[in-house]
Amino acid sequence: MMAPVQCDIDKWLEENKKYFVPPICNKLMYKDGQLKTFFVGGPNSRKDFHMEEGEEFFYMLKGDMRLVVHEQGSFRDIKISEGEVFMLPARVPHSPQRIADTIGLVIERERAPKETDLLRYYIDGTDEILYEKWFHCENLEELGPLIKEYFNSEAYKTGKPIPGSLLEDKPIKQDFERKLGDPFSLQNWLDRHKETLDKEGKKKLFDGQYVSRIDVLGKGEHFPDNDLPETFLWQIEGKSAITVDEKAYEFLKNQTMLIQPGSRYWIQNEAGSRTLSVVMNPV
Repeated sequence: MMAPVQCDIDKWLEENKKYFVPPICNKLMYKDGQLKTFFVGGPNSRKDFHMEEGEEFFYMLKGDMRLVVHEQGSFRDIKISEGEVFMLPARVPHSPQRIADTIGLVIERERAPKETDLLRYYIDGTDEILYEKWFHCENLEELGPLIKEYFNSEAYKTGKPIPGSLLEDKPIKQDFERKLGDPFSLQNWLDRHKETLDKEGKKKLFDGQYVSRIDVLGKGEHFPDNDLPETFLWQIEGKSAITVDEKAYEFLKNQTMLIQPGSRYWIQNEAGSRTLSVVMNPV
């Protein structure tokens, strides 16, 4: 069994700060397993939209961002402010817009072998589709070459879709029905649910129907299921004692830990401690 991977967010961001400016603007913290955990900087203004069969978790550590989504048949600008979290459901086209001197956390999961992603462009000023590229995403870096492919296309040069290039029977169906939630302050949420987290010890971070299991763990002992895929932990407040496969770890504020699939672990949170737990199951 592989040992858990532990990081200090502040130290890690300082060591990797060169990646959060153009032309790269992002860096993966955890990339080798099922969860893809990365931080994104800016500026990054783009017109491409991305759609996938999994969900995405957003948290803005520094500054604000905009997430443009195509929701229920029209575009919507979602502002995610510093300190806010947001959960993006599956099968919703989205385009992140970031400015300079900002840092955001994004977590998504690896794709199952038969899952398909979409890169899409719309005709300027409309929601008419100009260009689409369907692909199986094995690496998040694949988007770069696909975007370059678009800029070399006739659709980009003419501003009109190439006849016959847009599939009528889409490999995955866009969710036109769902009304997305709003971003909210993580700290305000923690303050509002302090009593629950101290007495009951655990609460779901997001209301609504999501495949992902995103919980905040409060005071007490926590014994997660043994059959989980990878689990991302982030110590939001206080400190914890974590035992993974009989080895003890001290877990301090603003540290993260990636627990490997099949590991047996438990968490002891002292009073006032808060741990974010992210598990993203396949659909």
